Amino acid sequence: MKSPVHRCRDTEQNRGQTWPGSSYLMAEHRIPISKDVITSTSASAMWFIKDACGIICAIITWLLVFYAEFVVLFVMLLPSKNLTYSIVNGSLFNILAFLALASHIRAMCTDPGAVPKGNATKEYIESLQLKPGQVVYKCPKCCSIKPDRAHHCSVCKRCIRKMDHHCPWVNNCVGENNQKYFVLFTMYIALVSLHALFLVVFHFLYCFEDDWTKCSSFSPPATVILLILLCFEGLLFLIFTSVMFGTQVHSICTDETGIEQLKKEERRWAKKTKWMNLRAVFGHPFSLLWFSPFSTPDHGKAEPYQYVV
Repeated sequence: MKSPVHRCRDTEQNRGQTWPGSSYLMAEHRIPISKDVITSTSASAMWFIKDACGIICAIITWLLVFYAEFVVLFVMLLPSKNLTYSIVNGSLFNILAFLALASHIRAMCTDPGAVPKGNATKEYIESLQLKPGQVVYKCPKCCSIKPDRAHHCSVCKRCIRKMDHHCPWVNNCVGENNQKYFVLFTMYIALVSLHALFLVVFHFLYCFEDDWTKCSSFSPPATVILLILLCFEGLLFLIFTSVMFGTQVHSICTDETGIEQLKKEERRWAKKTKWMNLRAVFGHPFSLLWFSPFSTPDHGKAEPYQYVV
């Protein structure tokens, strides 16, 4: 019986060619394919998924960051009598929030590694010059030839190279081209949430020792409600993004995507060191640009992609 993975794949045989004396296909072979061949023609254009759920989640993400910004600045820092405390913490919080939102935009608007749609034509398959008995897999949903480790996303309606998962919070798949930005997004959101929690704790202690009417420009009940909501938001997103950050780093170091772990797919690609896997995602060589959402990773030294045939 065929496995679920093979049932969802269409097989195109090299017509007119068979192995003598054999009625079955030989063991899998691989044909190295240049990255330019399987890069989407729209890779340089703006990428945006028109999914209602994803758009709503992305808007909610921005609104929650703006709410935290409002509470930190107007409830805690601006009314503070310590100017140095306000400037240092205000600058740090705004830098982290800016980097988080910039990472969110890059993760959302970067092509995650979509395979060209509709390239599984007879003419294109013949141009691959397959050997007798070799086969290629094509996606029956988007009619594209599947490179090794590509999976079809039902939301993006495309096959994505090294697809980890589809994240509604960034309204995009997390794949080969935007995994760096997603990791940075989770890291900066976790840091900004942690910073906000520290500020809330310090502000509560300050208000308990001083007069509540003087520690904020809002009334004491409004101040308490705003701080409690921020505390709940910060704690929730700190836990969530920290877990996501940890799982993403583990996935990168082991060079195994979330889907591959879930399906327990057989490993058919070369095993590399953890450091090589990190460099493949964040760029070559290591520098502060690894932590910048404005720097595009250099995948020039990556191995050529292969079609499973």
